[in-house]
Amino acid sequence: MSALRLPAVVGGEVVEGPWVTADGRAGTGFATTDPYAVLPDLARRDARLSADLDALDLDDVVEHLVAFGRRLDPDDNPLLRDVVRHSAGLADVPPELVRSNLRLLPALFTREALTEVVDAVGREHLTGWPETRCADGRVGAVHAFGVRAVHVIAGNSPLIAAMTVARTGLTRGEAVVKTPSNDPLTMVALARTMIELDPDHPLARAVSVAYWKGGDAGVEARLYDPAVADRIVAWGGTGSVRHALGYLGPGLELVTFDPKNSATVLGPESFDPAVVDDVAHRLALDVGAFNQVGCVNARVVYAACGTGPDGVAAAEDLGRRVHAALQTLPPQVSTAAARPDPQLRARLRALRTGGGFHTVIGDGDGTGAVIVSHLDEPVEFADTLTGRVANIVPVDSPADAVRFLDAGTQTVGVHPPSLRRALRAVLPRAGVQRTVDLGAAVSVHPALPQDGFEPVRRLVRWAVDEHLPDGTDPLDLVFPPHRTDRPTDRQEAPA
Repeated sequence: MSALRLPAVVGGEVVEGPWVTADGRAGTGFATTDPYAVLPDLARRDARLSADLDALDLDDVVEHLVAFGRRLDPDDNPLLRDVVRHSAGLADVPPELVRSNLRLLPALFTREALTEVVDAVGREHLTGWPETRCADGRVGAVHAFGVRAVHVIAGNSPLIAAMTVARTGLTRGEAVVKTPSNDPLTMVALARTMIELDPDHPLARAVSVAYWKGGDAGVEARLYDPAVADRIVAWGGTGSVRHALGYLGPGLELVTFDPKNSATVLGPESFDPAVVDDVAHRLALDVGAFNQVGCVNARVVYAACGTGPDGVAAAEDLGRRVHAALQTLPPQVSTAAARPDPQLRARLRALRTGGGFHTVIGDGDGTGAVIVSHLDEPVEFADTLTGRVANIVPVDSPADAVRFLDAGTQTVGVHPPSLRRALRAVLPRAGVQRTVDLGAAVSVHPALPQDGFEPVRRLVRWAVDEHLPDGTDPLDLVFPPHRTDRPTDRQEAPA
């Protein structure tokens, strides 16, 4: 049995054992509470809890989450210190980057940040029943109720676990969270921190956490049921999405953050000697921040430097500058890869001897590498680039990049800003969901749309209460032509 034991958290209580062994994604095993032992409680809807959540004042919820956020310093919180300590051998990044990510969590729980998320839904809909008078005379009042959701979260960033807590709390919903094998630690630590703050608070009782192997039909058939949950929220790999699809039906919706890739588009101005070093620094951030484990990290760079010999030479010069800039990123932001991908390293070696169609700067040993294509096409394995490896593709015009971008492209970093403004009306029609200034790709704001939709608005049930003005004949709404068919003073009503 592994020395690392991760309990389940169910309805505000920590459940230790019975223990079963699970395999971490990086080869390190851990012991976890048997999901079948807690499955009946995970699957139980609690009417009292729902009523307690509905009774919470939204301002009190915000204050409680602010107090929770103050406990999330990884240097002061022993539970989060353990996340860092045990992350080696589990996480996709070294412990120092796990700690850096955890240091970002308190910012999600400031009063200002939480208010922005509330405003994304509409405070008036979370706190009351604002009315709208429709053209046909009816009045509709709309309220946003929290839902019960099973969250299958990704483990490439602790921010995902924290956003799950914040969004669940602000919508006064309930969450059953499946932890990922590459980070089974963070969500448990957050739930236990919430219990330490106040074990009886409805927000603590509303978050349950367990680990089970993805695709375990015995667990998922029980939880992925409209009698148990209103939403399945699936992050990351295609496996989690495919497992959920078979259970969907009336009353159970899938909210999916699909696996994506991100790219960069550079205008010809980016190669001006006065700015090219700044461009390289910004591009290194988009590629290398947090070691390129996120969907938002750039992988392919479409550079409008021209496709002739001079253009390729300019792309190679930029590649050398980017590779050098990767080495100077702060260790709190980017490090050598913990486990360089051996298949990617083999592919880089093959490109060096593959007929002169690519220039490879660096060797993918963890310090990063830049592949410069000599033709205007990315490498065939561009979607798998990781460990701070980018592919610069020379093109004649920024417009030439559009044919490579589609609904699988989440974020496109763009330079200069004038080009970003020009492309923001073009790229979404190809499927791109986000354009951003070069260098800021990995900084995702939780109150803004993500993956082409508004997540928080999908995590509520929009309830409508309608009424008719006094004296309204409902037949006028059911069949509006009835109004003109009604007998007038000049016509006799039928006997």
